[in-house]
Amino acid sequence: MEFSVAVALVLFAAGAVAGVMGALLGVGGGIFMVPFLSLGLHLPMQTAVGISLTTVIATSSVVSAGTAGRRLINVRLGMVLEIATTAGAVLGAWVAAMLVERTLRALFGLVAAASGVAMLRRVNRRNVIADPGAEPGTLGGRFEDGESGGEVVYRVRQLPVGLAVSFAAGSVSTLLGLGGGILKVPALTAWCGVPLRASAATSAFMIGVTATAGAVIYFARGDVVPWMAAASVLGVLTGSQSGLRIGERARALDLKLLMAAVLFLVSFLMLARAFT
Repeated sequence: MEFSVAVALVLFAAGAVAGVMGALLGVGGGIFMVPFLSLGLHLPMQTAVGISLTTVIATSSVVSAGTAGRRLINVRLGMVLEIATTAGAVLGAWVAAMLVERTLRALFGLVAAASGVAMLRRVNRRNVIADPGAEPGTLGGRFEDGESGGEVVYRVRQLPVGLAVSFAAGSVSTLLGLGGGILKVPALTAWCGVPLRASAATSAFMIGVTATAGAVIYFARGDVVPWMAAASVLGVLTGSQSGLRIGERARALDLKLLMAAVLFLVSFLMLARAFT
């Protein structure tokens, strides 16, 4: 596609919105950019996914830098899970080239719906240890909670489930341009016992690595349009800063409900397009 100022501005605006939501929920913004690029601008799914992965890297960088001081990022847990995630990411990037548009859209919609259901089923669970002096264990953690004003301690449960989901998230990430946060955040919160704020920050830290592994392959295949990716990334960088500030004041329950609503909406749009 030839360069267009109008399209570049639209991409900047869409990237800003994706950046706000991605930073709020730790999903990288790909869940919003892929439907917009595919359904709104009618780009091929492979191109939409390639551009989306570049925006995921940008979101990850901003969120990781902005949350590091509050100890929200669980680096030990993130590195353990990232081993499985990166392996899945390489697999997903190669599989994507062999699938047709309709199949990719249907997979995107189903993954979004499943993640939304998992989030709603455990919407009221806080995943915290009542005693602030308790030990979090090898992979658990503690952080300063802006909502309660105190220190939150949590332990990680069901690590094998987390590893399995991380491998799937890596595959889905580069297959559908999501960064993997759409699976990691619900899984860490619903099954592994990690509070939402820590899940979102840790996911944002991880998805940058995952997206980079996939983006390199998409770029090498010629699926990334550089000027479109640049406009989208600039928007995401701007929006992510706002998303971080909003997230510091928002209630965890509200963030969970928002994420579930977004997941169901995107699922409906992508499934409708896949089967029409």
